[in-house]
Amino acid sequence: MKLRIAFGVAMLSAILLAVAAQDGRGSLKELADALRREDEAAIARTVKEARSQLGDGAGVPEQADQFQAIPASAKRLSREEAMRVIERVPQEIAKLRWWKIGLDPAKLDHALREPAAIIGCCVQVHRAKVAASDRALELARDAGDFLVWAQTQGEVGVFPFPTVTGVTKDNAFVAAERYLKQAKRDGRLDQVVRNGWAIDDAGDGGLQFDNGEAGVAMFELYEATREKEYLESAVRSADWAASRPMVTNWNYNSFSVGLLARAFAVTGERKYLEAATKKARLGVIPGQLIDGPYAGRWLDGHNARPPYHYIMLRSLVALVEVMPKNDPARPEVLHSLSLGLKARNKDFVERGATNKDHALQVLLMVNREFAADTAFLKETQSAAALDALTKLISDEARRGKNPTGPRAWGMFLSDSLLREGR
Repeated sequence: MKLRIAFGVAMLSAILLAVAAQDGRGSLKELADALRREDEAAIARTVKEARSQLGDGAGVPEQADQFQAIPASAKRLSREEAMRVIERVPQEIAKLRWWKIGLDPAKLDHALREPAAIIGCCVQVHRAKVAASDRALELARDAGDFLVWAQTQGEVGVFPFPTVTGVTKDNAFVAAERYLKQAKRDGRLDQVVRNGWAIDDAGDGGLQFDNGEAGVAMFELYEATREKEYLESAVRSADWAASRPMVTNWNYNSFSVGLLARAFAVTGERKYLEAATKKARLGVIPGQLIDGPYAGRWLDGHNARPPYHYIMLRSLVALVEVMPKNDPARPEVLHSLSLGLKARNKDFVERGATNKDHALQVLLMVNREFAADTAFLKETQSAAALDALTKLISDEARRGKNPTGPRAWGMFLSDSLLREGR
């Protein structure tokens, strides 16, 4: 089973690198300042300038898309096949276990997003009500206890990041090492590190990634166990996310959107919905192209890549799921989601899979949320894209592979059983 979830983290969003501060306009600093001030007009103006400067390069990924063909003869896993696979999941996860309370974060080359993904997978297995469900929940608790401990070590509510340096070229760790070195040069290391864990990202925004993934996992674990400790942990992470300024990397902000939407769903506290909506409207949606050949993509080369595209769509569908139908911001969020789905779902139908993990999560969520809205699913090609992707994943599973990371894998297997009436 794939465990490492190592999508690169950019220290600088590529959004305005081509707009190198002519007369001080359109600079990355201007966008960062506008986001910190939550100045909607200034954000829109700066992004408009960026698009103008990028020209035909707006919406073009920094790395060319790679397409994995969908086997023409592939079929979705049958209920019996899915059952056999899901029963083995706890055994596979147990082999991967590295998390242990008391680990030295200065020697730890694993991020907290990894046990978070394990929790997400195990909760899905538990929900499927199969023979392996109890063991899956036991493993989820084990990973959850480790996350609670790490969060407590950080002391400020965030799920922190290890401070190990020089042992891995994983982009997340390279980025963390960079801002830790900067903090040391600035004489601020004691403010950035607590008990060996990084608790501040020096304005980079990258801590939102692990905090968002782990916070959502803890809400899921609470819903499965009803144990107060997990709820308190999840709420601490949500409060931290709500307090953080938005940054120029749109996908970083989206992790907090997803977490805050989940916080509202579980607690019912409107402050979380308001925070999620604000971060979506100001810190995610403005970077999306609304016209032209790449309408629906994010305009900077980094976030135009398929993994980040679907990361941001995941936050938007999570927000749509919990927004009241009469929420005045819902049409804007729904429009952005629709644009994003149209922009990339057609790839699965026409050319093949450009991404599996996050695309699968989004497509499962969208097809569940809009199950009664067949027009939306057809218009955005969400049903067709899910059909194509599940055929690919099923084909790989039959050949003995674990086609996705743990969270997406658990969602896929659980959905394969539940759609058959379990």
